[in-house]
Amino acid sequence: MTISSKRAVMTTIGIIGAGEVGSQIARAAIANGYHVVIANSRGPETLKRLVEELGPSARAATAADAAAAGDFVVVAVPLKVVNDMPVEALAGKVVLDTNNYMVWRDGHIPIIDSGDKTEHQLRQEQLPTSKVAKAFTHIQAPRITTWGKPAGAPGRLALSTSSDFPEAVELVTRLYDQFGFDTVDISPLRESWRSGPGQPAWKQERQTWSELMANLAAARHRSSPDPALTTPATQRIDREHQ
Repeated sequence: MTISSKRAVMTTIGIIGAGEVGSQIARAAIANGYHVVIANSRGPETLKRLVEELGPSARAATAADAAAAGDFVVVAVPLKVVNDMPVEALAGKVVLDTNNYMVWRDGHIPIIDSGDKTEHQLRQEQLPTSKVAKAFTHIQAPRITTWGKPAGAPGRLALSTSSDFPEAVELVTRLYDQFGFDTVDISPLRESWRSGPGQPAWKQERQTWSELMANLAAARHRSSPDPALTTPATQRIDREHQ
């Protein structure tokens, strides 16, 4: 069901990754008037059943073709230390990164372990001509299509995003609203750890805007950064929940 009456400004979303997160975003996008071009690592022919389920607004493609077709692109696969995303096809585009760094799955990445950089900063470095935004990282996939509510509805839930590009945050905010969620901006990407695994906001339970703000403020960085280095967004979150 379409949550928002606002029409999709951009008509096609490329989705790289057809697992739970990618397929649920595809369902929500199609319900809100988007076309979807979706890819996985095994080839378009393996997505026949999913595309049939999604209907005529969806088609399968390679990762490079999905990236090229999308007005913006969702990357719903884990970060690799050696980039495996189609850099040229993603050039100039907003890229929504749904990845969470999981040591049990990804192995140790020392620069993330140390707190010097987040996985989303690394994704941005791997895609230097794209505009990366962290999105959909602290909600379980099936809830993307079931927890949304119209704007202004009591108890409407919120999701966080962060990016080094304001226009990417604006796009995610619009998409969240269409899917039925409010937005908390924790930009830039170096602050994206606040909603990462192990932090209060990552509990993947229902969080209204004020509850999410409080959980983000309660986050504790593994490297205990100097308070003087906190960003204006961080200072705002902390100030509003002192």
